[in-house]
Amino acid sequence: MLSNDRSRAESFGADALQYDRARPSYPPELVDALVAGRVGLSVLDVGCGTGIAARLFAAAGCAVLGVEPDPRMAAVARAHGLSVEESAFERWDAAGRRFDLVTCAQAWHWVDPEAGTEKAAAALQAGGRIGLIWNEGVHDRDVAAALDAVYERHTGRLDDYSILLGHGAAQRISTSVAAVSASGHFAAPAVTAFPWERTYTRDEWLDQLPTHSDHRTLPADRLAALLGAVGAAIDGAGGRIAVHYTAWLLTADRSG
Repeated sequence: MLSNDRSRAESFGADALQYDRARPSYPPELVDALVAGRVGLSVLDVGCGTGIAARLFAAAGCAVLGVEPDPRMAAVARAHGLSVEESAFERWDAAGRRFDLVTCAQAWHWVDPEAGTEKAAAALQAGGRIGLIWNEGVHDRDVAAALDAVYERHTGRLDDYSILLGHGAAQRISTSVAAVSASGHFAAPAVTAFPWERTYTRDEWLDQLPTHSDHRTLPADRLAALLGAVGAAIDGAGGRIAVHYTAWLLTADRSG
């Protein structure tokens, strides 16, 4: 499980400002689906990072508390005006507090699925909801073929968990669905897809790549060579690439 790979899980804070600048956000329709027009909901955002998703819930009128294990990421989130408590979620102390929503964007695979589900259930009010979110992106066919060739040449295609390269979302969702279903604390989970798109310049895409753990943990010389080759491929495609994202939302209502 990715949650056991702590070297990757703890790599994101190496440049928290780059992460905050380069990582994609999430479509407003997804936030609307969770908030449903209700003002003042209490939201616990797990693995909040620099607060990319948490800020969307705050802007929707929610009272948001983030939980983040990396103090460097937490510091950036606080600079955006968010309240953040530093802890791995599995060890976080709710101190009797209960929330309307427990959310986690692009980070639940770094949480032990069984322990995290139990902790989320304990933190939710009866009738509260868990919402787990992942962005998965794919490129146009010609660009994808060019980038596949680059990764094959420089990295052996990394691994099957690289959500940046269009892998791993299905397994992350199915693992989470199984844990939520088996816990006995939730009604049947639902998975909803929210498609959206973004076009990146060459420099914008190269800025994002090292914010992903599978890239960040490459040896420096291999990462530099990879970035140079990716940049050349994007130049060959006209200097810009479109990314067709699907924001996946797994939801389940707390029972009892």
